[in-house]
Amino acid sequence: MKTFVRNFLLLYVSALLCVAPMATHAASKKTYKQVSSGSKYKVVKYSSGNRRIHQRIRASKSADIIDSYDGTSPLKLASAKALVVNQATGEIVYAKNTNTPTPIASVTKLMTAMVMLDAHLPLDELLSIGDEDVDYLKGTGSRLKVGSVLTRGELLQLALIASENRAASALGRYYPGGKPAFIQAMNHKAQLLGMQSTRFVDSTGLDSSNVSTAEDLVKMVNAAYHYSEIRQVTTLPSQEITLYGRQNPLSFVNTNALVRGGNWSIGLSKTGFINEAGRCLVMQAEISGQPMIIVLLDSAGKMSRIGDANRVRKWVENNDINSLGTHVHG
Repeated sequence: MKTFVRNFLLLYVSALLCVAPMATHAASKKTYKQVSSGSKYKVVKYSSGNRRIHQRIRASKSADIIDSYDGTSPLKLASAKALVVNQATGEIVYAKNTNTPTPIASVTKLMTAMVMLDAHLPLDELLSIGDEDVDYLKGTGSRLKVGSVLTRGELLQLALIASENRAASALGRYYPGGKPAFIQAMNHKAQLLGMQSTRFVDSTGLDSSNVSTAEDLVKMVNAAYHYSEIRQVTTLPSQEITLYGRQNPLSFVNTNALVRGGNWSIGLSKTGFINEAGRCLVMQAEISGQPMIIVLLDSAGKMSRIGDANRVRKWVENNDINSLGTHVHG
């Protein structure tokens, strides 16, 4: 009897040992199927020697956002402050928070260019980038290394086309009387233009204390448009400049994608961005045969200012130009 019980126990234990791995394997397969079928990841298998490696790759979905605005409905813009004015008649085409002071970032450089050109300084004079021109406020980078030598005219081009902060800083630093005199001249010019809500503290726009309103910036854009050098430079898609001591030229592209695209008739353009200002864009452009000044400030999205400009264009093109001023939406 004892022998029978012992043999029975041995047989029972052996059976358990055989069944356990099979149950474990079945459970793992069941769990694997549940995770795979309900997961937002795709499982990719490949072999590496004797090992099977499972790699999880997040399934990506590309969503192209298409602006369906056709210009027939009331115009609504993403920019927090905006103003569109017919340059020829002074008629307000669109207005939104036009008198709200706001940081204007590198739109500042239009005033920098005007003040520099007003001084009639030699554009072929060689100037060097100094440590004083490095941005220690925001920590932005630059392709103009300390010690780089350029002409004043080249610095003007880079400040306006590529929004080069070191170039704009150097233009102010080499002004007669230095930066303090340059900032004073910027604010004096603003007062002469009737920009009562505008204040400048630097020539680059990196300082958020450079503030203005959409209404004031229309005046600044209109004034800058009368400088042929500014019109020519700000509408170049790109520019190659060879720094002294270098063999290969550096290519700088316009920060305004609308200029690079070539589908607009743009007479003047300047972009700007710092966190405090959001994305900014000011332009003079011909739409439906009419010269328009467009000011778009404090756009949150990276492409929203471009989208707003295109919406303005569609709105003007699809409405009676003589009645736009009576249907201002904001």
